[in-house]
Amino acid sequence: MEYKTDKAIYLQIADYICNQIIQNKWQEDERIPSVRELAILLSVNPNTVWRSFETVEHQGIIYNKRGIGYFVSDNSKQKILEIYKKEFFEDILPEVFNKMELYGISIAEVIEAFESR
Repeated sequence: MEYKTDKAIYLQIADYICNQIIQNKWQEDERIPSVRELAILLSVNPNTVWRSFETVEHQGIIYNKRGIGYFVSDNSKQKILEIYKKEFFEDILPEVFNKMELYGISIAEVIEAFESR
């Protein structure tokens, strides 16, 4: 995994966890890799992974079974999509609109580029 400098690593790992679920690599009620396993896989400190787990657990995406490990929560995929859509409309899209205005790009040009991809 390549890390970006504009976002905290633990949040990027939280995104990685969410993407594994969205891509059906980790299913509902399935045990996910442990903090230590994921830290080794992603070449990061286990404390960083722990912070990521806390973040997605707080969002209801994973849950902990004491002594057994972390598991994917029911309806986690839907929860993730809701979080991502909210982030898109509140954070990403306004920035895109500002750049469109600054660069003189019309909605029609964006639609054309979208349809031709």
